[in-house]
Amino acid sequence: MPSTPGARLRTLIGQHQLTVAPGVFDGLSASLVARTGFNAAYLTGAGVAVAGFGLPDIGLLTQSEMTDRAHVVVDALGDLPLIADADTGYGAPMNVVRTVRAYERAGVAAIQLEDQAFPKKCGHLPAKELISADAFTDKLDAALQARTDALIVARTDARGPLGIEAAVERAHRYAAAGADVVFVEAPESVDQIERIAASVEAPLLINMVQDGLTPDTAPERLAALGYRIAIHPGALLAPYVQHGLRALARLGGTAPEAAAGPEGLFELVGLREWSAIGERYRDNAKEVS
Repeated sequence: MPSTPGARLRTLIGQHQLTVAPGVFDGLSASLVARTGFNAAYLTGAGVAVAGFGLPDIGLLTQSEMTDRAHVVVDALGDLPLIADADTGYGAPMNVVRTVRAYERAGVAAIQLEDQAFPKKCGHLPAKELISADAFTDKLDAALQARTDALIVARTDARGPLGIEAAVERAHRYAAAGADVVFVEAPESVDQIERIAASVEAPLLINMVQDGLTPDTAPERLAALGYRIAIHPGALLAPYVQHGLRALARLGGTAPEAAAGPEGLFELVGLREWSAIGERYRDNAKEVS
């Protein structure tokens, strides 16, 4: 077995098969994945926000909070490589360098960065905002220069705000800039899933979010299309929440009203309240003094 986390993940990708990486967010979830025959795991930022801090996935976590959780999860996973969500890199390119160094010290195998503006949102929520492709390429270059072992996953959220053409164009650009793995977030049809696979010449990651925007697609089909990694961020978290609510109802609790999918999950941990705070100061935050 290769000796470093990054090398172990590179070996998996080089086998030209689909690696299924369930989402983990604490020691228990990581231990379950490690003991059930999977080859990799995914440190989900949404899961850490919800389960670790009782917060929605709208850019409220810090780099140090995610790094601390990465240490816990890596210890529980043992030799299984961990693909770790690093949101926007938590700042400018120099902040990305610090993030990459901290994540590598934690022992992760891959670091996922995205081209959303800060504060970011879950990729399956509406009204996402992007930075320019130039600005993200600078962040990507900083990450590639800083890493010593970990793979760098470049994620674009352009499909929602700009459409599938722009998303594929950005994916091409990030692949050409040296990203080890490319991730087009939230394709909303089988045609788009196939279009990405046929168009982007790089190892591809796809995000299978329960009740999210992307249609559930069988692993065999994803492998045949050429995807190399399928992350399932909510594979453990969603059942945990559902069973928890049922258990509380049996004790006499009342079921809260919430929308379906990721938005409903985040409503259980204050999405509406935190979004209202963000909107209250939104215009002033964009003003130039």
